[in-house]
Amino acid sequence: MKTMMAGLLTVLVISTHTASAQKKSGAADLVHFPKGCSPKEVGKRVAARFVASPHANFGRPAPPSRINYPEVCTWYGALAFARESGDKALTQQLATRFEPLFTTESKLVPVPDHVDYTVFGSVPLELYMQTKDARYLEMGQRFADKQWGPPEGPRVKPESQGFYDRGLTWQTRMWIDDMFMITAVQSQAYRATGNVEYINRAAREMVVYLDSLQQPNGLFYHAPDVPYFWGRGDGWMAAGMSELLRSLPKDNPNRERIMKGYKIMMASLLKYQASDGMWRQLIDDPESWPETSGTGMFTFAMITGVKNGWLDAATYGPAARKAWMALVTYIDEHADVREVCEGTNKKNDRQYYLDRSRITGDMHGQAPVLWCAAALLR
Repeated sequence: MKTMMAGLLTVLVISTHTASAQKKSGAADLVHFPKGCSPKEVGKRVAARFVASPHANFGRPAPPSRINYPEVCTWYGALAFARESGDKALTQQLATRFEPLFTTESKLVPVPDHVDYTVFGSVPLELYMQTKDARYLEMGQRFADKQWGPPEGPRVKPESQGFYDRGLTWQTRMWIDDMFMITAVQSQAYRATGNVEYINRAAREMVVYLDSLQQPNGLFYHAPDVPYFWGRGDGWMAAGMSELLRSLPKDNPNRERIMKGYKIMMASLLKYQASDGMWRQLIDDPESWPETSGTGMFTFAMITGVKNGWLDAATYGPAARKAWMALVTYIDEHADVREVCEGTNKKNDRQYYLDRSRITGDMHGQAPVLWCAAALLR
C-alpha cells in the first residue's frame, strides 16, 4: 500500500511539474498563436492596409510635399514582413508603390538633410535586397552617404560642423528619435552592401547618445529639460538599438556598450509593463493610458532580444508574447491600430502628455505592428 501511494505521489509530482513547465513554456511561446493572432495573419492584414493607403501627411487631408518618416517606417515594416513571410506578391506591390518616385512622383523623395528625411533610404535599400534592382541601391546609398558627408544645405546648424569633426553625422540633434532614424538607414546600407563602415558609424553614434541621454533606470527623458519617459520617444531608442544589434558584428568595439544600454532598458521596461501587457503613454505613470505605438516598439525590441538570445527567454518571452497578444486587440476591422499618440513635441508638463489625442490608423502605430510580425517570423 505504501509503495502504491509513493508511486501515485511520484506520478502526481511529475504531472504537476510537467503541467507547470508546459504552462510556462506556453507563456513564453513566440511561435504558436491563436487563430487571428499569428504574425502571418496580422502582418498580412496590416500590410494590405498600407498598400491600399495613399501617401500619409500626419493626418492632414492634403497630400504631403514629401514622403514622411511614419510612412517610411511602415513601408520598411511591410517589406520586412514580406521578406520573412516569403510573400513575393506583397514585395511586388510595395515595389509598385515605389516606382512613381523615380518618375512622376520624384518631387516626393525627401532631401537627405535631416534624420527624419534621411531614414527614407532604408526603403530602397530593402527593395534592392529583395529585388536586386540597382536603382534602389544607388538611391539608398546616396541617402546613407549624405548623412555622413560634410554639412551642407539650409538645415546646417552652428553645432553641425562640430559633430562632423568628431566622426558623427552632422545631422546629430541629441533627440531620442534619432537613434532609430539614423541606425535604420545605416544598418540597411551595411546589409545591402556588406560595407562594415556603415554600421560602424551607427554604432559610434549610438554610444554617444547612450552616454549622453540614458538615465540610471535605463529609460530616456523626452528631452534633457523634459523629465518624462514618453512611450514612443523611448520606443525609438528601443527599436533603434534592436535594429543595430541584430546586424552589428560581434567584434565591433562598441557592441558591448550598446548591449549594456539595451539590456538595462529592457529590464526597466519589464518592470513597467502593465498587467494587460501594454505600456503606457508615460511609461512609469500608472495613471497614464495604454499607448500602442510605444508598446509595439517595445514588443519588437523584446521579441528581437529573445530570438537572438540576448534576453532570457523564460523571463522576457512571456512579456513579449503578452504584449503582442494585447497589441492585436487594438487592431480594428479595417486593420487600423487604435490608441496611437498623435505627433508630440516636448513640453515640461505631465498633463500635456496625458491629454495628447489618441488616433486610429496613424502610421506611427501601424509600423511597429509590422516590425513585430516580421520579428516573430525572423
